[in-house]
Amino acid sequence: MSHATGNFDPMATAREGTYWQPFTASRRLSANPAPRTMVGAEGAYYKTIEGKRLFDTLSGLWCTPLGHAHPLIAEAVKTQVETLDFAPSFQLTHPGALQLAQRITSMAPDGMNHVFFANSGSEAVDTALKVALGYHRTRAEGNRFRMIGRERGYHGVGFGGMSVGGIVSNRKMFAAGMIPGVDHLRHPYVPEQMAFSRGQPAWGADLADDLERLVALHDASTIAAVIVEPVQGSTGVLVPPVGYLQRLREICTRHGILLIFDEVITGFGRMGAAFGAQRFGVTPDMICFAKAVTNGIVPMGGVIVTDAIYNTFMTGPENAIEFCHGYTYSGHPLAAAVGNVVLDVMEREDLFAQVRALEPVLEESIHTLSDLPVVADIRNIGLTAAIDLKPAEGKPGARGLAVFEAGLQQGQLLRCTADTISFGPPFISTAQELRDMVATVRNLISAVA
Repeated sequence: MSHATGNFDPMATAREGTYWQPFTASRRLSANPAPRTMVGAEGAYYKTIEGKRLFDTLSGLWCTPLGHAHPLIAEAVKTQVETLDFAPSFQLTHPGALQLAQRITSMAPDGMNHVFFANSGSEAVDTALKVALGYHRTRAEGNRFRMIGRERGYHGVGFGGMSVGGIVSNRKMFAAGMIPGVDHLRHPYVPEQMAFSRGQPAWGADLADDLERLVALHDASTIAAVIVEPVQGSTGVLVPPVGYLQRLREICTRHGILLIFDEVITGFGRMGAAFGAQRFGVTPDMICFAKAVTNGIVPMGGVIVTDAIYNTFMTGPENAIEFCHGYTYSGHPLAAAVGNVVLDVMEREDLFAQVRALEPVLEESIHTLSDLPVVADIRNIGLTAAIDLKPAEGKPGARGLAVFEAGLQQGQLLRCTADTISFGPPFISTAQELRDMVATVRNLISAVA
């Protein structure tokens, strides 16, 4: 097969598996790639190679809240490439990264005034774990090495993030590479008490006391940090009970443990506030971010840290490198330029307020599906929601996959993980588009069931 311009056959290449794709049932895609091949996107919709228009129900992968093909972002990319396409970040800097760091910290909770840039959520998490270790070591508490994650947590695919993560399928193949000294909190989802909650469940704050169990087991003097998602996203939108995050904060503070919020999904407006930290009224010691900061257009991530953490590192000889960590593309000029424009658009179009206005629309619409016999639970908060389907007997995940594939034929690009359907539509969605999305999903579930 010729790969010369004009002769390239993308469907043939997809069938051959030349492109080994992430988190993909590769053989199933290779057998029928056309419905899954995107060739265009505009606003809240994708277009497939077959010409079908699909509503983007998860903002790409939680990362395109402004929709697609925004003209201001396209212009910013062109201008930046023509001006400063790359600048080393080791011992050098540039105005775009400086401006973006200033703007991000101005959006963060008080006292969090420093940003370390990475290129993804996975890199942001591994950076935060290293910051935690370095912070305690610099304070002569190098005995604090343990990391506490949470069951069903997702913190990317680096060995650090995978180790503190708690999704079994992401861990079992690579168990030999797990970092030592990691333990996990129980996840805060008890369907018997929480099923069909709207927003935060009223029951369950004391589930945070599981951290006291781990403190007693390991001794607080060995624990460096606790890392949690304010809302557990990739596992299916697990919403924290009222008071749960506050109690985690209290326990961490009492024992000198750093609290890290992984806000790769919840950051930059998904909860109707700049960060989940503000939505839930809890200030962590670090915030990991990625995805929406550049609307998914150029990879970027990072960690926001408190003044106390940053200043702890700023010791020793003045010519010394205080934190021996970083990436070739940290603070990349193109990513920074896009990030600055994304924040411009969010502010100019008042999109956090738009999220708050759409939240009750999504909540009311999605909970109408509770009458379907095959629906086991529905959860929502901010502009996120999830539906758990009862598994088909002897075939876990089959219903979710069937809904996903049927959606491609009915104008919906859905995110189905096993038998859970997750939603995180673009902030630019209209109320009617959300209602139409739910109506289509009702038909899809009914047909599959």
